[in-house]
Amino acid sequence: MNIEQLREYCLQFPASEECFPFDDKTLVFKVKGKMFALTYLYKSELKVNLKFSEDYCLKLREEYSEIEPGFHMHKKYWNTVNLTGNLSDDFIKNLIKVSYKEVVNKLTNKQRSELQNFGN
Repeated sequence: MNIEQLREYCLQFPASEECFPFDDKTLVFKVKGKMFALTYLYKSELKVNLKFSEDYCLKLREEYSEIEPGFHMHKKYWNTVNLTGNLSDDFIKNLIKVSYKEVVNKLTNKQRSELQNFGN
């Protein structure tokens, strides 16, 4: 997966948006103002930070060498996923989807309702 594929996939989720809230090198994807993915541009290896439940975070780290505790993030809930390793694009897309859903599940009932009506 390359940066354009990552960007296109993240932006296909309802109400997702991209921004650079920290600097011009850290691309962040949000839903309703909450981060679900971020990547550091201009690095030699393309990696993305994704949010998960505490148990799933640990499980992924134990099973895949390409997945490490989240760089500059709360390591209890965030993992850094190396996109240039041996993980398939489909598996990476699923991880992004899980991260998006994890964030959506933490939104208020009103915000989740707005997402269900998004695009209607």
